[in-house]
Amino acid sequence: MWAKMRRAFRSALLSTHLLIIDPQIDFMDLPGASLPVRGADADMRRLAAFIRVNGRAIDGITLTFDSHELLDIGHPGFWRTPEGAPPPPFTQASHADVAAGRLVPADPSHLPRVLAYLLKLEAQGRYRHMIWPVHCQIGTQGHNLHPEILDACNAWEAGTGRPVVRVLKGLNRFTEHYSAVRAEVVDPQDPHTDTNQALLDVLLKADRLLVAGEALSHCVKATVEDVIAAMDPRDAGKVSLLTDAMSAVPGFEAQAEAFVHAMSAAGVRLATTVTWHRAA
Repeated sequence: MWAKMRRAFRSALLSTHLLIIDPQIDFMDLPGASLPVRGADADMRRLAAFIRVNGRAIDGITLTFDSHELLDIGHPGFWRTPEGAPPPPFTQASHADVAAGRLVPADPSHLPRVLAYLLKLEAQGRYRHMIWPVHCQIGTQGHNLHPEILDACNAWEAGTGRPVVRVLKGLNRFTEHYSAVRAEVVDPQDPHTDTNQALLDVLLKADRLLVAGEALSHCVKATVEDVIAAMDPRDAGKVSLLTDAMSAVPGFEAQAEAFVHAMSAAGVRLATTVTWHRAA
């Protein structure tokens, strides 16, 4: 009994931060969503229940928002095929394709910038450039939060008197921005694409960092990889992935699984919205 009480006391002294990555309508497997992730709606409902149950144990919440314009480098309207039409969604754009004219920016003046971007992106080896359906366009319903997450976060704010931090990413239309920490290719003329040190400081300061959101194969993966890279490797155990509150983009399940295995091997904890309080 005393050992249990001591563990509870130590736990109460630890700060806990919840990072929720892109819990937006366009990623939900719901009618009208433009880039639905299978299982995302159920993920967010579980996460909302988790916040309501564990709110007193959570000291801070950060929400990230994928945020794009219509003519974004990750959207079809930015591009043209040799026939002069936008490419279909889920077309992969490589440096070789663009250099050969098989796929080009709709505005020819952007060609040198696009070639330089693709060259750097491919050299990093983390992602190939994908042209997605138009998603999370600022001002649309799809950019909004899942309603259950909004309600749960509002209740947490009202109950704790602390604000939820909101972070927008993806505002630069010339670079992909999966990670909330930095764009995939930093634009030296746009500091918003470089490392978000203020966000990193908040996340790294927490004694326990819980991570949830969409999609596991892309924005969750990229964000967590960047957080872990900025962290002392001995502190990886401070991070917990709530694995029942994140799902992969269909077709990218293997990448998601490999990421989870890599994080577990690095010392990151794997938990669920049900088991976390017991494992914490």
